Amino acid sequence: MRKSTASRVLAGLAAGAALALAVPLAASAHVTATPDQAEAGSWTYVTFRVPNESATASTVKLDIHLPADTPFTSVSYQPPAGWTGTATKTTLPKPVKVEGNTISEATTEVGFTADAGGVAPGQFQTFTLSLGPVPDTGHIVIPVTQTYSDGKVVEWSATPEQVAKDDTLEPAPVVWVNDAPPADHHGGTTATATTAPETSSAASNGGQGGLALGLSIAALVVAAGGALLGGFALGRRRAGA
Repeated sequence: MRKSTASRVLAGLAAGAALALAVPLAASAHVTATPDQAEAGSWTYVTFRVPNESATASTVKLDIHLPADTPFTSVSYQPPAGWTGTATKTTLPKPVKVEGNTISEATTEVGFTADAGGVAPGQFQTFTLSLGPVPDTGHIVIPVTQTYSDGKVVEWSATPEQVAKDDTLEPAPVVWVNDAPPADHHGGTTATATTAPETSSAASNGGQGGLALGLSIAALVVAAGGALLGGFALGRRRAGA
């Protein structure tokens, strides 16, 4: 009986530890990069870190949607090895003036397609754009469409305001310009804006990161409670022996 009780205690501890570790890892699996701020008028590199969330399919296509209302008038891209990139220009709803020139069209989408294979389960890939000048605005939402080899499509398109109300939504990357990032923001679900060469980071979304932390703490409390109860049970059995 003592052996059986001890086994249950150990199993509870293992399950609690596994839950505590698994929840944050699951919550961090978003399109991420860091840092996530840029100065108006500057030219920046923006690096998107794209994890594969599928256990069976590969990511074979990625579409980055740039804004038309506050456009980047110069866009170039750097395809990773094994990928082909394309840029699509569209007519702007309203012409903009940049450095004395009136711009009536701009690149509003950059797509990357895997030549073969793609991003396999358990892997991630980074995609870098050079953008400029950064519009003089509060923040720039950059939705991303992720397509898998089995046909599944994930739209990373929720704005910060939408995510604040419902953190189960798929957040779009954001470049913060004049606005300050949210107080609970950790850079996890935003795009990177940096004037230095590409860097990448695996941080979690602010809202979901808080949820993950809460669940992790709860899991540890449950595991600790199981250990205490198991020890109490063993003590009682020894006292009664």
